[in-house]
Amino acid sequence: MRIDDDLLSRLTEQAKANPRKRMHFDLRDSAEDTSMRMLNAIEPDSVVPVHRHMMTSEDIICIKGEMDVALYDDDGVLTEKVKLIPGSSCQAVHIPIGVYHASESRVSGSVILEFKNTRYDADTCEEFLQK
Repeated sequence: MRIDDDLLSRLTEQAKANPRKRMHFDLRDSAEDTSMRMLNAIEPDSVVPVHRHMMTSEDIICIKGEMDVALYDDDGVLTEKVKLIPGSSCQAVHIPIGVYHASESRVSGSVILEFKNTRYDADTCEEFLQK
């Protein structure tokens, strides 16, 4: 499978049409794969809640557009904001286990690659910051 402009454009159009203003594309070989590898098209008006993963780290690579990844302490205080731009001095970020974070698209058509060591489980995968 090729990850090319055609695929990224189709994914972006799906994100624009989705009420959440984002759309993912599963890159795993099968549902039995215990990792999470996906493309995620995120539009600027999408809201990604502040959350953390207690069973895995996460790697985010911006392959198109511009993204901000915000990191927070356990009290919800912003500790760092990382701007991800393909071809710039920073295109990716590694988020350690247990670190609260959120992503924000800065321009329409932004797409990231996300990698985690566990498959998605809505009950255990994410813990949202309670303010």
